[in-house]
Amino acid sequence: MGSLDGRVALITGGGSGIGRATAAIMAARGADVVVVDLNGKGAEETAAKVSTLGRRALVFAIDV
Repeated sequence: MGSLDGRVALITGGGSGIGRATAAIMAARGADVVVVDLNGKGAEETAAKVSTLGRRALVFAIDV
């Protein structure tokens, strides 16, 4: 997978586990990330991790 600069990744289930890891990978490759999870606290923690990678993150605590 190449650079994701200028892209936005929408990650459902991003509050933990595979979703959190995927969000981090997408951010490391240059994407900004939208983290969606029923667990708002977990989604916020993922967003904080994305921010440490220098990317923007939005959080939505919803059931998809």
